Amino acid sequence: MAESNYTESSIKSLSPREHIRLRPGMYIGKLGSGASADDGIYVLLKEIIDNSIDEHSSGHGKRIDITIGEDVVAVRDFGRGIPLGKVVDCVSKINTGAKYDSETFQKSVGLNGVGSKAVNALSSYFLAESYRERKMKQAIFAKGELDSESRQQKTDEKNGTYIEFTPDEKIFKGFRYQLPFIETMLWNYAYLNTGLILSLNGKTIRSENGLKDLLENNLSGDILYPIIHLKGDDIEVAMTHGTHYSEEYYSFVNGQHTTMGGTHQGAFRESIVKTIREFFKKDYDASDIRASIVSSIAIRVQEPVFESQTKTKLGSQNMGTKGPTIRNFINSFIKKELDLHLHQFPETAKAIQQKIVASEKERKELSGIRKLAREQAKKVNLHNKKLRDCRAHLNTKHKLANESMLFIVEGDSAGGSITKTRDVNTQAVFSLKGKPLNAFGLSKKIVYQNDEFNCLQSALDIEESLDGLRYNKVVIATDADVDGMHIRLLLITFFLQFFPDLIRQGHLYILQTPLFRVRNKKKTIYCYTDAQKEKALDKLGKTAEITRFKGLGEASPDEFATFIGPKMKLDPVTMNHLHNIDELLTFYMGKNTPDRQSFIIDNLHVEKDLVEAAS
Repeated sequence: MAESNYTESSIKSLSPREHIRLRPGMYIGKLGSGASADDGIYVLLKEIIDNSIDEHSSGHGKRIDITIGEDVVAVRDFGRGIPLGKVVDCVSKINTGAKYDSETFQKSVGLNGVGSKAVNALSSYFLAESYRERKMKQAIFAKGELDSESRQQKTDEKNGTYIEFTPDEKIFKGFRYQLPFIETMLWNYAYLNTGLILSLNGKTIRSENGLKDLLENNLSGDILYPIIHLKGDDIEVAMTHGTHYSEEYYSFVNGQHTTMGGTHQGAFRESIVKTIREFFKKDYDASDIRASIVSSIAIRVQEPVFESQTKTKLGSQNMGTKGPTIRNFINSFIKKELDLHLHQFPETAKAIQQKIVASEKERKELSGIRKLAREQAKKVNLHNKKLRDCRAHLNTKHKLANESMLFIVEGDSAGGSITKTRDVNTQAVFSLKGKPLNAFGLSKKIVYQNDEFNCLQSALDIEESLDGLRYNKVVIATDADVDGMHIRLLLITFFLQFFPDLIRQGHLYILQTPLFRVRNKKKTIYCYTDAQKEKALDKLGKTAEITRFKGLGEASPDEFATFIGPKMKLDPVTMNHLHNIDELLTFYMGKNTPDRQSFIIDNLHVEKDLVEAAS
């Protein structure tokens, strides 16, 4: 083995800007192109908005305007504005800011003086303007380096800060902002800051009832009793029980959406169980108490400790240096306020108890079925070829876990082609056998009795909860024809019916595959639309060969390398504008009703309509 030349010249010192650009993941998590809600371009936006939110929380500024263009993002707040003499330092010098002064920002989100500097360093263009007392200062940067700086000058602008930036395309390759992800982010800010007005490209987002509005706007079906809304110093809670199967939590710390939970969410789940057991004086199973719960908790903590710069999981144990533990604080609040509410509203208490008893009965009925299903799943995994696994899984510490994905394909033909060309480190393949069952209206018992669903559930490892999910992305990869679309709808129905959190947490995607292959002797172009096909013909000549893909099985393994490689096109399945899953599934996947027939007739487009629309 050759000996490396390790000398003084091997030792390098990077500037903070260089380090951010070299190791962006340390500051903003994963990069991505914008297809996932946790991709880096959204973290960049959030870091800037967080500063504006902290101003509002401190009593300065009631409005924040966000403008999303094709590549340029702008955020304007009406707070105090950055002190003019420190504009350059505050957006470019790491560990610089006012949040080290606990008197200025008591319970803010950002405490490390990193956020806006990371945005600056990872942007090809970054502009900062501050307005204070009819004076303004501007600074423009490129990849974190100062390009120009204005002198202080007069202005008619109201006090506040204006930030404009373009993510660096060399780092965020082919990035594209998805407005639904941003809208969800802004709604969360609105719920936690009642009365604050946020504007997204001119659309107003505002909440007057906080977490109660959050639950009402995100309910996925009917609820069993009116939402319980409790508020105290540094804590707000909203909860109810629905008719779905999973537990659903929205947790926040100092305005930050902690999507991975943390000490506060764990304490909240524990305190609900403890309080309800004591209220009914019965030792109910925790899973029966929490089954079908929909809830949200927001707390404010002095100097919170998060487990990463992206702040998705709280690690703090205490409310502050001199405060109680988070666990004791939440337990004390829930025990007092929830117990009082249940005494004041006996009908709510009765509905909760009935739900617990029903969950207990179903759990016991399913226990035997589950045992048989597990045994069957083990046999299936050992002896058939439904699942071709990969090496990285979400529930391991594998360095590629965040990139792991499972392709759900129809049939062995497509499964074979995709298996031959996939990345065995990160990409697994699950082959369906024909069309799956329409799961709408069925009980969870069917999941264990249906071989296809039982094997899929086992492959994902989501029987108990999403905590064991083995893949970060679950990708539906069906043919681009009527049958493929039908299978896609049946799979989405299955996940909506039994595992809505898989969609809610941003794990479900649709693989977009090309409709046409246009090629001549020198070049091949894959086209996803008729318009792209026509452009390809213009480029390669009208004599080029055109192939219409009827199914994924027709694509060769070499072609699959294009479809599922670095330029893979994934569309996220979201629930951002879905307020009632039951209502949606009833309409589209329920019995063939006159309403649905009328809808199909009114929205049917025949070839003649499409030609006229294009002309």
